[in-house]
Amino acid sequence: QETRSNEESTDESEEDESEEEPKLKYERLSNGVTEILQKDAASCMTVHEKFLALGTHYGKVYLLDVQGNITQKFDVSPVKINQISLDESGEHMGVCSEDGKVQVFGLYSAEEFHETFDCPIKIVAVHPHFVRSHFKQFVTGGKKLLLYERGWMNRWKPSVLHEGEGNIRNVKWRGHLIAWANNMGVKILDMISKQRITNVPRDDISLRPDMYPCSLCWKDNLTLIIGWGNSVKICSVKERHASEMRDLPNRYVEIVFQFDTEFYISGLAPICDQLVILSYVKEISEKTEVECCARPRLDIVQPLPESCEEISSDALTVRGFQENECRDYHLEYSEGESLFYIISPRDVVVAKERDQDDHIDWLLEKKKYEEALMAAEISQKTIKKHKILDIGLAYINHLVEKGEYDLAARKCQKILGKNTELWEFEVYKFKEIGQLKAISRYLPRRDPVLKPLIYEMVLHEFLESDYEGFATLIKEWPGDLYNNTIIVQAVVDHLKKDPQNRTLLRTLAELYTYDQRYGRALEIYLTLRHKDVFQLIHKHNLFSSIRDKIVLLMDFDSEKAVDMLLDNEDKISIDRVVEELENRPELQHVYLHKLFKRDHHKGQRYHEKQISLYAEYDRPNLLPFLRDSTHCPLEKALEICQQRNFVEETVYLLSRMGNSRSALKMIMEELQDVDKAIEFAKEQDDGELWEDLILYSIDKPPFITGLLNNIGTHVDPILLIHRIKEGMEIPNLRDSLVKILQDYNLQV
Repeated sequence: QETRSNEESTDESEEDESEEEPKLKYERLSNGVTEILQKDAASCMTVHEKFLALGTHYGKVYLLDVQGNITQKFDVSPVKINQISLDESGEHMGVCSEDGKVQVFGLYSAEEFHETFDCPIKIVAVHPHFVRSHFKQFVTGGKKLLLYERGWMNRWKPSVLHEGEGNIRNVKWRGHLIAWANNMGVKILDMISKQRITNVPRDDISLRPDMYPCSLCWKDNLTLIIGWGNSVKICSVKERHASEMRDLPNRYVEIVFQFDTEFYISGLAPICDQLVILSYVKEISEKTEVECCARPRLDIVQPLPESCEEISSDALTVRGFQENECRDYHLEYSEGESLFYIISPRDVVVAKERDQDDHIDWLLEKKKYEEALMAAEISQKTIKKHKILDIGLAYINHLVEKGEYDLAARKCQKILGKNTELWEFEVYKFKEIGQLKAISRYLPRRDPVLKPLIYEMVLHEFLESDYEGFATLIKEWPGDLYNNTIIVQAVVDHLKKDPQNRTLLRTLAELYTYDQRYGRALEIYLTLRHKDVFQLIHKHNLFSSIRDKIVLLMDFDSEKAVDMLLDNEDKISIDRVVEELENRPELQHVYLHKLFKRDHHKGQRYHEKQISLYAEYDRPNLLPFLRDSTHCPLEKALEICQQRNFVEETVYLLSRMGNSRSALKMIMEELQDVDKAIEFAKEQDDGELWEDLILYSIDKPPFITGLLNNIGTHVDPILLIHRIKEGMEIPNLRDSLVKILQDYNLQV
């Protein structure tokens, strides 16, 4: 027992280190089997899809259901049962024992055959289709391989199929082919032609065939698997081509896979395109340094042409393994369900292919929750033991334990879905560990909606430690998730400690907006000079609230403010705006200027006021205003322009008032710009003005050049030329005279 517990712990530690998932799961066959093996020992077993047949050392045969409960019991012999054989229907059974007895009988009929031989009978095999009348055949094996056939008058006629090579150790009948093993090797007989079609010799003749028996297993009707010692051969029965027949059998056998194993083979079975091998293991004890029996191994291998690849390997803790030999173990399997039975004298263990529930169990054990969740989602219709929600909750708990709070919170969205109770439970759990902030971003905001208290709890958490985060949540969350009044009060309380905090003020404005207290929101936005202020006014039609806040709006963004005011004259009149801006003439000018550009007549009563506003704040636009306005008092304008010495504007006003000569004089004297003077004279087209211009220019050579170049089309140039004093030096005179002559020719 001590050795056993040590080995168990060693194996467990190996499994812990291994990250590879096992392919099979194991459980003991209990109930009636436990009861039988307390007093007796198992010697052989045969598996049918409906039931099991177990033979014992005390000559009993038990029929069991798949849970191990006894359904029938037969006292066959006082000594060991060597083999039990069932036909495919499960209605007929053949039994042979160590005292030479052979029985073949119907489980549900009266037909029965008894024979006692003078030597132990090791094997018996009934025809797979024994239930049919023309297939009443079975073989037995001791020193000879005998075939019994029922013939005339229901008599059984024996015939020798093979003898002379020692005891027959194993036989397997499939379809029309019988395979058997004796001391020399394995033979296959074709029952149709009654010809032996192969002999596969034994590899290791040093091993005693009674201690290390041959294991045979038909994978299908034409594929035989042979395991003997530590050698495995997979043989394929093939049809011989007609041209190759001559005196040869019409079938032959080809060994398609052949490889050696690490341990001695006690049994084998197919699983898809792989093999399950039960191995007998010996090892050197660390304490005594003597070779002893270790736990048997069940391996799944992938056959290759000359070797194999191990897929999985499990050491099995069967009862009494320390006393067992290689011949004491057997492996039987149920083809339909991938069930493998490991039979030993004191124990029967069932190995099953692991299902999706087992796979999820293993993933959870290894803390691979993400993969477990994915596997459960893919197989949700087939899994019986696990629920997706339970796995998901375990995953969230695992992430929280690891400190991955953000990932845990993110997974809540997918796992908790629309379950409000679970959501609220998780939020409180996050609160307990001080991680409300982590889950805040992932809380549901509609379908489902949690209790307002949950959202308020999160907002209070942010308000205590993270104003920016608080502001973000207020912006992102719909205002109906929480009690607005409570949150507003909380923000107001915080503002008492920090009244200039822009983040809190901005958030309070948003809260007032949700609460439809737009006036208060507007005040805060204006104080903060917030870009959303105009959007707020438009959206909620707050023009009545801004009548006394026009200066604030203009200070914040005069361009946007003026556009808004002009677009909504019906709500806030021009007079009201001008009145509000009375103490801020620069803003008044911006408003009136834009109004004038939109419509020259709308603000006509303010045109006189605008003259001084333009003169003060925007001289470049004064002259265009004077030109375009028809309501501007010219005397007032002239007075202002003369006071400020605005020459161009004064010239324009003088000419508009009919005082062209004074205007020309200003151009000549103040601006000293001959081109502008000539341009002005051309516009007025008055002979007296030209005379004044000539008189003023006659003693100024640069002015004379300008006149000579431009006068030809309006005044006779001879008048000008006669007046030029003798000897006066005039720049570019020749060019000017040539131009005059050309202009004259053109006129002619």
